[in-house]
Amino acid sequence: MAFSSVVFVCFFLPAVCLLNWAMPGIRSKNALLTVASLIFYGFGDPFNLVLLLASVLCNYTAGLLVTGRRRRLFLALAVAFNLGLLAFYKYLGFFAANLNALLGAQLPVPQITLPIGISFFTFQGLSYVIDVYREPDLQTSSFFDVLLYICLFPQLVAGPIVKYRDIAREIRVRRATLPETAQGLRRFVLGLSKKLLIADTMAGVADTVFGLDAAFLDIRLAWLGAVAYTLQIYFDFSGYSDMAIGMGWIFGFHFKENFDHPYASTSVKMFWRRWHISLSSWFRDYLYIPLGGNRRGRWRTYANKLLVFFCTGLWHGANWTYVVWGLWHGAFLVAEDRLLPVQRLGRRWRWVGWLYTLLVAVVGFVFFRAASLEQAGAIIGRMFTGFSFTVEGSAALAGLIDPLHLAVLALGCVVSLPVLDKLRALSAKHPVLERLSYPATLALYGLDVMHLAAASFVPFIYFQF
Repeated sequence: MAFSSVVFVCFFLPAVCLLNWAMPGIRSKNALLTVASLIFYGFGDPFNLVLLLASVLCNYTAGLLVTGRRRRLFLALAVAFNLGLLAFYKYLGFFAANLNALLGAQLPVPQITLPIGISFFTFQGLSYVIDVYREPDLQTSSFFDVLLYICLFPQLVAGPIVKYRDIAREIRVRRATLPETAQGLRRFVLGLSKKLLIADTMAGVADTVFGLDAAFLDIRLAWLGAVAYTLQIYFDFSGYSDMAIGMGWIFGFHFKENFDHPYASTSVKMFWRRWHISLSSWFRDYLYIPLGGNRRGRWRTYANKLLVFFCTGLWHGANWTYVVWGLWHGAFLVAEDRLLPVQRLGRRWRWVGWLYTLLVAVVGFVFFRAASLEQAGAIIGRMFTGFSFTVEGSAALAGLIDPLHLAVLALGCVVSLPVLDKLRALSAKHPVLERLSYPATLALYGLDVMHLAAASFVPFIYFQF
């Protein structure tokens, strides 16, 4: 079940919200949210629900064992279990195919269906066990607390990755006020609109360009496709995060922000402080710092950063395109320490750092979107040398630059900057604007529902991870 489906928007979410308000105490609310989350996850494939429950049970048991004798052994077993789960479902076929290509072997390449959200709930299970190992006071004896923490449906299948310490208290004690519920609904509708009205429109442009024969591509199409995908992935995933955070407020949970206008960054380092914050902080806390972080000399720091970004890329998918995307960003992070001192640019020249960071992000997302490294290389090559124009390419371009696509492209470029934050700050100073935001939200919701009824379904990009 997707947040951007008619079933979820018009039936599931309203029903759960009303029942949650009707429930008298925290235990009944937790039971409702647990049952609702299991229904939400098992809606498409009940087998995946068995896998999710098995994962929760193993991590709960590990959480009980990592505070006693032989705690390091049980921690190692828990880490091995979780990473093994990911390796089997997500990377087994990838490893087999690469071994065949490298060694000329004839290993069978299994075609395993990837359970939705496995990367997210596995990382949450890992963070619970590791945090309890580090801070035994976080341990809970309640299986149902761990179950609700991992399977809570607003963040279950595509994040943000929530750490147990951040919501442990709210699982036991929380209260959703009417103003906070209203703000949560407004945040949910805003995220839904980002997904349906901007991301899905840009998806049509990006899919068309990336689906063209490389012979028809030119500099115009290549840049249009790259920019369209850059906007699509941002509004798709930040829209999902907005919906998750908004639903959290409705139910009394407070998830941390996952995006902070990354396309306004003036360095790649700043970009990664603002992009997919929950994932980058997860790798910082559970991989980069345990490796030594920046405490063991310059070259060890560089190696740690590259390893972290190798893993970040591989986490996104079993394809070399994701690995190269991760290393692309890692290389620029390393270069910024010495070779590209963009963070030391004066205020007057900060726009140079902004353009540089945007260029790195846009080119990087070509690797992320492309089906293969060959396709990524062809598109990036056309972005800088594609001055040969064909009739087929011009016809494809003409079909993509109609008024709707151009208007949404311009809107996406503007809204990806901190425009909405300034509007919120302005409305906070003027109560009239604050009151007007709610009928505007209702109008947006109506537009979203009409879009759902008329357009074909486009799944969230991060569902595949």
